[in-house]
Amino acid sequence: MNLNQITVPALNLSQSVPFYQKLGLKLIVDDIPNYVRFECPEGDATFSIQQTDRLPEGDGIHVYFECKNLDEKVDQLKGMGFIFDQEPKDQSWLWREAKLKDPDGNVIILYFAGENRLNPPWRVK
Repeated sequence: MNLNQITVPALNLSQSVPFYQKLGLKLIVDDIPNYVRFECPEGDATFSIQQTDRLPEGDGIHVYFECKNLDEKVDQLKGMGFIFDQEPKDQSWLWREAKLKDPDGNVIILYFAGENRLNPPWRVK
């Protein structure tokens, strides 16, 4: 089994599409105002957004995109006007993460984990 895509909700795809394009994703399916899908710059996974009338409540959606050069990517995005809720920070789970929100409040986490993504020291044997 392989993960194909993640779909997040949005109230207005016309606002979401430019956000994700500036983030570096490539638009491959455009059915605005209902649905869009993006190709990630690396790997085979895709990311889609579906229009909804109401966003989830509570802690909401968290989407992780791995970046090999996390600090450089964050600096580049800040130069393009992105506002981060958390600057790149080393976490206790051995990942380095930066956080921001998309136009609908979905939490976007840019991170670098390297080998620790699939093989942390506490991996189940």
